Amino acid sequence: MVSEILAISAAWSRAVVGAVAELDPWTRHAFDVGTELFLGAFALLFIASWWRARSIDARTVGLALFAPVATVIAYLVSRSLKEVVEQQRPCQAMPDLPAVATCPPAGDWSFPSNHAAIAGACAAALVIAWRRIAVVVAVFAAVEAFSRVVVGVHYPHDVTVGLLVGALVATLVSLALARPLTLLVERLERIDPLRPLLRAEARVLPDHEDHTRDRTLAGV
Repeated sequence: MVSEILAISAAWSRAVVGAVAELDPWTRHAFDVGTELFLGAFALLFIASWWRARSIDARTVGLALFAPVATVIAYLVSRSLKEVVEQQRPCQAMPDLPAVATCPPAGDWSFPSNHAAIAGACAAALVIAWRRIAVVVAVFAAVEAFSRVVVGVHYPHDVTVGLLVGALVATLVSLALARPLTLLVERLERIDPLRPLLRAEARVLPDHEDHTRDRTLAGV
């Protein structure tokens, strides 16, 4: 069963990379550069999530600030799995593969994809702090993962498992630490120099809290 899945994944990888090899050099170079730079979009979203969280509550601020840390933890888990599985990359196992990217040296293993794990972790951590951008970050993560197949350095199963590992690890550690993070932010908010970084001047109450306040003022 496993060997059949690996064979199908290898065939898909060869088909995708072969199709990309037919494109013009500039397009192939764009794929090569984009697969490395696309993760920068998540860095910008981390900043936007933190800035937005300042207007909501301490829990959201804590989760937004912790998102990069959750991503690093997910990356370390993915990297550890690589050392256990030790699967060759498609560009290593299939020397005739017309890979776009420079093939990493032997010993730089393929499964799971660290780039995909980072993308999955970024997406999950961002969704926990900012649910409305779930679709956007999911698309970003999928594109980043697929790009690793396109440039010939990963199989489809590498990036699929990478996405799942990253999302799972980031979700678990973020939710597990949500309460301590909230308490930490509430404590740090009392320090004058740090307050502007953690709380906007006027926070916007979530809808349910806003309705509760209105009912209280109305004497209901």
